[in-house]
Parts: sequence; C-alpha cells; structure tokens
Amino acid sequence: MERNPELEPARGDPETKAPADINLPSEPHEIQSQIEVTEAQIDDPAKENVKSWIEAQSETQPQPPTEPPTVEVDDAVGDLPRAENTPSPVPGVTGTTAKASTTTSAPGTDTPGQVQESAAEASFGGVGAVSGSGPGPGPALITPRRRAASTSTGPSTTAAGHGLVPQFVAPSSYLRRRTSLRSPMAPTEPKPLSPLDRDQLQGLNAIRDFLKVRTSYDVLPLSFRLIVLDTDLRIKKAISILTQNSIVSAPLWNSKTSRFAGILTSTDFINVIQYYCQFPDEFSKLDQFRLSSLRDIEKAIGAIPIETVSVHPSKPLYEACRRMLKTRARRIPLVDVDSETNKEMVVSVITQYRILKFIAVNNEHNTVLLKKTVRDIGLGTYSGIATASMGSSVLDVVHLMVKYNISCVPIIDSHGRVLNVFEAVDVIPCIKNGAYEDLDGSVGEALCKRSDESPGIYTCSEGDRLDSIFDTVRKSRVHRLIVVDDDNKLKGIISLSDILKYVLLYGVEDTSNWA
Repeated sequence: MERNPELEPARGDPETKAPADINLPSEPHEIQSQIEVTEAQIDDPAKENVKSWIEAQSETQPQPPTEPPTVEVDDAVGDLPRAENTPSPVPGVTGTTAKASTTTSAPGTDTPGQVQESAAEASFGGVGAVSGSGPGPGPALITPRRRAASTSTGPSTTAAGHGLVPQFVAPSSYLRRRTSLRSPMAPTEPKPLSPLDRDQLQGLNAIRDFLKVRTSYDVLPLSFRLIVLDTDLRIKKAISILTQNSIVSAPLWNSKTSRFAGILTSTDFINVIQYYCQFPDEFSKLDQFRLSSLRDIEKAIGAIPIETVSVHPSKPLYEACRRMLKTRARRIPLVDVDSETNKEMVVSVITQYRILKFIAVNNEHNTVLLKKTVRDIGLGTYSGIATASMGSSVLDVVHLMVKYNISCVPIIDSHGRVLNVFEAVDVIPCIKNGAYEDLDGSVGEALCKRSDESPGIYTCSEGDRLDSIFDTVRKSRVHRLIVVDDDNKLKGIISLSDILKYVLLYGVEDTSNWA
C-alpha cells in the first residue's frame, strides 16, 4: 500500500509529533481488528515517561462533554468511509475505523442510537485516522481500518478542535442518491381496441348519431290508423275493440279533462285477473268496471303502475328511447298540443319494435358493423328464467308473470326443449267474452286461440351476431328472441328492451342524469 503524503499533514506537525523513541509502524503487515497497547509495550523507562505525560494531560485539561452529532448511516456510499471510534487502553485516545458506527460518548452524554462521525477520514493505505486527546504535543495512535462497530470509553474529540488539519468529511446527506422513496406509477396506456371492437363502437356511435338527428315523427309510417279509447268505456267493451282490430294496446283519453290518460296494455288485463283471484266476491262486478277504474284496481292489488310518459313528435328519437328505458315502458305515445284550442292531442304511439325496425331499415350500412356475437356482448337473460309446460294452467302462468315482472314465459317439454312461448297478450282471448273460467284451462288450449296473424316465436344461438339479429328485425315482426342450443334446449331470452338498451348505453360511462 502506498501513502499519500498530501493527506498526512498531522504526522509531520511539530506540535503533535510523537517522541522519537516510539517506533511507529510504517506499514501494517495485516489488518487487525484492533491494535492493543499493553503494559508490555511501554515497559521502557522512556516510554513510561510518555505514559505519565498522557495521564497528566488527561487530568489537567479535561474536556467538557459534548453532544455527539447525529447523522444518517448510508451503507450505499462505500467509497468514502467514515470515522468510527474504537476503544483504546490509553486514556483520552480514541481510535477510529473507516466506517460510521453507533458509539457511546463520555459519561453524561450517552445517547443510544446515535452515530458519531470523526472529522478525520481513514481511507489512506489501510491506515486509520489520527486522533488527539487535547491541545499541545501528544502521541498519536494509528489504527487500521475496520468494519465492525466499537464503543468508545473516553472523551471523544476531533482533530479540528485541537489545531489539527481537518480532513475531508463528506456528509452522507450530500452523497445519498436523490431518488424518491416511492416512484409514481407511470400512467397505463389504454389497451388498443381490436378491429372487431373498433367496428362495433363505430357502428353504435353512428346509430346514436342517427337517432339524435331524427324525430319521433319520422318513425311513423306514411299511412297509419290510430285507435283511442275513452276512459268511460267498460273493460269488456275495450277488450272487444282490441280483438276486432288485431291490436294489443291503445292510448286512453279522458274526455272530461280533454287530456291524455295513459295507455291500455295487456298488463292492465293481467291486473284485472289478479284482482279477480284476490277478491272473488267482486267477480260479478267485473263487467261493470270501466277503464277509469284501472288505477283503483292497481292500488287494490298493490301493483306498481308503469309511469305514464309521453314525448312531443318533433323531439329527437334519441330522447324517446331514453324515456322508454327509464320507465320500463315498451311503447310511448306522441302527444302534441293543438295551437288553436291549446289542448293535448295524441298523434300516435311508437313501440320498441318500430324503433328497432326503423334503425335496421335506414342504417343497414351501420348495423353490418355489429359483428360481435350475443355471447361476447352478454345480450339477454340467462339465469332465473321462469318456464311452464303445455299442461300448466293459464292462471299459473299469469302468476309467474306477476311474480317475476315479465311479459312472457317459455313453454318447454320434459327434456327442456322449447315448444312455444306464452305472452301476456295471450290472456286477452281468454277473457274477451268475460269468461274468466277459461283461465283454469291449459296453456296449450290458450295458444290455440291465437289469430293466424300471430308472428310466432323466433330463436337464435349464443353464437349469432348482432347484425344478423337486426337483419331479422328488418324482415320480420319480432318481439323477442329465444336463445337455444343445438338441441333446441332453452338457454336464455333476448327482449327488444335488451337490444335497445345495448345500442343506447354500451360504452356510455354516465347515465345517471338521463331524463
């Protein structure tokens, strides 16, 4: 190991040079954990004088206890070692090693957990730092660098405090790498869309834009017939009108107030049947009930009435679709105000089917982009489906509709294969003549009373794509799709509400403010 003469000014200083009769080692032959000074090393008379002189200096010039500085230990900085106190048998002389360590100060200054740094640096040729015990001439103790921590038993002083040339000391806070303890997470980039997803969103957004620029009046055909029922009509008479005109619903008009009063649907007839079951003594009065009594029947059986909403014909079709989804209504009337009389007038009624068909007919170039399958988009209901058999009574099926708040019940055989679907509108022929006793008949008998114009049922599989469903809606009169497997076994039901909800809401983050 070579010495660095520029960093050893204390060794040649006349004020701190040791007596000539003490042989200082020029080079340590091996690194020892500690250089011990024993009585055998100072048995020479000349050396005894040195010992007496050191003891006299310690007694006559005691140093006041000082609070050792508290510094941080940075093990990551190993190129610049720090001084560490080591015990010495010579009073007042404190050895140092090259690394900072936990020390115990002189009596009265013990502070557990503190780390004391020497002002001298001990990293030169494997030789330790020089530490004096006080001002004036005195021996210097040279200790080799060591890694282990030690405890000082005497007062600790620094070279700078006694006229020694201070060595370079680098605080650990200056050497520590300035990095954050917790680096912020880099923002994750959104996963790129696949071509299939990109086309799907493009088609849906184009359809929504189309609905926003079209009005509700645009959905109506060039020629149509509107039947409006007065609320003073008896229920039996209203059923007969619906049957004769092959319709299942009609708007209601209150002639006394000249205002729109709601829509008569098959749900109202279901409520009448429920009233008949709960209050059999009132059966003789059913024929006398008028349409204005429907709200009283709802209150009597505890049914939740469907909110009566309407929309102006000139409003965007997108707004009409939003209101239908919010109120669970499958149809919505178009109500205008006569500019001369300032009274409401019902223009027409639009249904979910007519809206979806309007989309399918006028947006074929956009619906062809909807190539994701029913399974991929999770369209429909596939759990908790109520079913019945051909031998089930109509009344039992009606109870299922009321219990689960549904409008149809699939009819299956003993193997779970789909045979037909009993809809809420199928109860109208059963009670059109006031013969409520027909409700005890089987579902098979009730289905035979359907008109020849009945569209029947439409099925699909989970692998069918949404564009094929729109193609079916464009060509046929579809009210729902029954999802089956290859064996024609029931898997789920896709309603028109499910399709409309997907078209309007998929990819829309916030729908809480929808009117």
